[in-house]
Amino acid sequence: MNNVRIEQQINASLENLSIVEELLGSMYEEQQIPEEVFGNVMVACTEAMLNAVNHGSKGDAQKQVTCVIERTDNYLEVMFKDVGEGFDVDALPDPTDPANLEKGNGRGIFIMKNLSDEISFEDGGSRVTMRFDFDSAQKVGA
Repeated sequence: MNNVRIEQQINASLENLSIVEELLGSMYEEQQIPEEVFGNVMVACTEAMLNAVNHGSKGDAQKQVTCVIERTDNYLEVMFKDVGEGFDVDALPDPTDPANLEKGNGRGIFIMKNLSDEISFEDGGSRVTMRFDFDSAQKVGA
């Protein structure tokens, strides 16, 4: 299989979460993304887009979020880039710590970290790239 890459500029509004879902859904159908991986991809990418809209773009629908989806033989990589100032990922509170259970910060990042096989934050946190390995999904079901 050849690598497939989709890049899309999306206005930063919650209504446009459906665009991300449609892009991922078409990639799932056309590029045979394993079903075992797809649920993790959809949830993690929804969280990433929510963060880009709510925190990076501060809900300003005039701002753009870049979404890049790349499928190779072995993995799917998804990148979200917003125009925000970013954040310090290491400074986020641990949402599993009993002292932080009532706090809203850090839950989306926690979910993204736990559903992806690799995650990186660049450009001061305004760009997140997640990788979902196809072989690890097969091992889970074994």
